[in-house]
Amino acid sequence: MPRSRSKRSVKKPSDLRWYLPLIKIFGIAVGVVILLASGFYFLVYLGIFGKVPDTTDILNYQNNTASEVYSMDGVLLGKYFLQDRTNASFEDLPTHLIDALIATEDVRFYQHDGVDYQSLVRVAVKTLIMGDRSSGGGSTLTQQLAKNLFPRDNQGMLALPVSKIKEMIVAGRIEQVYKKEEILTLYLNTVSFGYNAFGIETASVRFFNKPPKELTLEESAVLVGMLKATTLYNPKRNPEKSLERRNVVFNQMEKYGYLYESQVDSLKAIPLEIDFTLTNHNEGIATYFREYLRGELQNWCRSHEKEDGDNYNLYTDGLKIYTTIHSKMQTYAEKAVSDHMSELQSIFNKHWEGSQPWSKNRNSLISAIHKSERYKKLKDKGHSENEIQEIFKQPVPMTIFTWNGEQDVEISPLDSVKHYLYFLNAGFMAMDPHDGSILSWVGGINHKYFQYDHVNIGTKRQVGSVFKPVVYAAALENGVKPCDFVASRRITYRNFDDWSPGNADENYDGYYSVQGALTNSVNTVSVKVLERTKIKNAVRMAQKMGIESEIPEVPSIALGTPNLSLYEMVGAYSTFVNDGQVIKPRYLLRIETQNGEVLEEFVPADHNQRAMSKRTSELMLQMLRQVVDRGTAQRLRTRYNLPNDIAGKTGTTQSHADGWFIGITPDIVAGAWVGSDDPNIHFRSITHGQGAAMALPIWGLFMQQINQDKSFSDISRAKFNPISYPLDELLDCEDYKDRRSVSDIFKHILSGKKNNKKSRKTKRRVYR
Repeated sequence: MPRSRSKRSVKKPSDLRWYLPLIKIFGIAVGVVILLASGFYFLVYLGIFGKVPDTTDILNYQNNTASEVYSMDGVLLGKYFLQDRTNASFEDLPTHLIDALIATEDVRFYQHDGVDYQSLVRVAVKTLIMGDRSSGGGSTLTQQLAKNLFPRDNQGMLALPVSKIKEMIVAGRIEQVYKKEEILTLYLNTVSFGYNAFGIETASVRFFNKPPKELTLEESAVLVGMLKATTLYNPKRNPEKSLERRNVVFNQMEKYGYLYESQVDSLKAIPLEIDFTLTNHNEGIATYFREYLRGELQNWCRSHEKEDGDNYNLYTDGLKIYTTIHSKMQTYAEKAVSDHMSELQSIFNKHWEGSQPWSKNRNSLISAIHKSERYKKLKDKGHSENEIQEIFKQPVPMTIFTWNGEQDVEISPLDSVKHYLYFLNAGFMAMDPHDGSILSWVGGINHKYFQYDHVNIGTKRQVGSVFKPVVYAAALENGVKPCDFVASRRITYRNFDDWSPGNADENYDGYYSVQGALTNSVNTVSVKVLERTKIKNAVRMAQKMGIESEIPEVPSIALGTPNLSLYEMVGAYSTFVNDGQVIKPRYLLRIETQNGEVLEEFVPADHNQRAMSKRTSELMLQMLRQVVDRGTAQRLRTRYNLPNDIAGKTGTTQSHADGWFIGITPDIVAGAWVGSDDPNIHFRSITHGQGAAMALPIWGLFMQQINQDKSFSDISRAKFNPISYPLDELLDCEDYKDRRSVSDIFKHILSGKKNNKKSRKTKRRVYR
């Protein structure tokens, strides 16, 4: 039997031997990757893929910061911006906001030097290898800041790795030149919160209508939560998602010891509440003024250089502009315009019910169509007139302005044009007559829908009887006396195309004193006063009073036919209360850098220029007071119950196209204009179309609010200086005399009899 072969034991190779080649290959691969990565990092560091900002660039970096416009009483009126951003200081940031930010975005912020390598390893293992995307990102707040300060360039396929390496390098450099608190502040001032809101200051006001220092913990959590995705977690657009994200922030704060568990439960129970305030150039107060000021400021920037030789930029350099506007007076003026115009519009609509105010002048409708943006765009695209007409008949969705608020409707563009043609508009301006400071400026009824500014010096309308005081001031300067009597009979002027001015009340009997003619706005007398004064003298007086617009040398200027701006007329009227000296309106106080350095201070112009004698200004002021106390503006007393010392003049133009009132108090001169943007659209009767009904109520409502505000008690109680002796005697006469009374006076003058002092008071010149 054959001997059995003994069993030999076979030694298996160990697992390590099987894996050794793989380990070697892996090690070599890792080494190659590290070598390549290091080389790539070094190439980026050297700037081969574009300049890497150095510490000088970082220190010199400045945000695109919005310029801010302030009122004289320190209230922010609005901003000029490309990106809506206002920088906050670290002291403005509440502790819970910083805690929420660190707990959510970078819990090791105070331990790393710009790059958190521990987080990078975590991301590499969990996210890249294990596929766990919930583990979070590896970018620190400092790296995010680097991206905010120096946005990424497009480097093609290598864009992402190049950008990441640049941000790591820049983050390290940021940590070298800034303290941790400064980094946090800079980060919160540069990050976007959507809605074109950049920085915590703007976001805090945008979503909660308060500065950052007043944020509650839950509000801070909402804003920090938005940083992950500003659209998805926007509390206005997606309140449910925003609430969920806010609660995640609470969990993070509890996880890292910033909150107790019991606090988190209570905080999560608080409902999400926002006070959304969208900032744009059509919102806020003084919108028309800010738009007017924009052009002035851009001119200023073009003529002023920064230390680096570049011109200032209104939209990015964070200028602080301080104006003469008083925020309270501006608010009162806007409310007065809104309250009166909404009521007047209702009256106007009923007045034209069943008809159209442009029915007798179809060119008004055609002109309005041609001025519309839709028509211009269609014309630019090459559409024919017939095609445009058809398009204008087709209903489309749009938002329209009404006095009951904006309304979403579906109407044709043609009906939209007709809708806006119905609206009456307004302008109102108030100024301090002593230094020219413009206190309020309301250019229209709604800047979003009606952007034509009716205060602007370039916006001119026929002024009507508010021009008469200029004529009468010239008359007093040239020898006419307040108590000279003038026949009110109607005259036809053959040398002026048979022009025959009439009176509103159609009364041409008797004689008016010069004072009485102004009080009652008698047209026929005003023309005769101008004749005696000479037209050139009246035009010269207007120019001396600060009116720069051209005034034709024709007799109709006595009735207010010149086209002038509200800005000019209010400025001119200040002469009467300022002893005859010219006061030019002003609206800028100073311009500062965002750090408070004064770049320019604007001082009032010298008041040495005299338009008229002190004597004439005193007489005119007293005559204009009579207009309010017993003349065309007396409803300020009877309807608005204003006890103030007031002088003023109403004005109404031909066909009631324009209504005016300019009023004077010892410390405020203010004017109002009302009418349609198209002069062909107006009331058909003097009842509603006169200046006393259209414009004066705005002035009355404005002053009522001033009187009710105790902070303006000095203005409300101010008194005009009493007229000096013997000027008071020059005003001692009746406004009107019938023909018999004047005939007796005329005979008495011709008789040449001696009169005692008492009888001399009744001795008057009579112009037939």
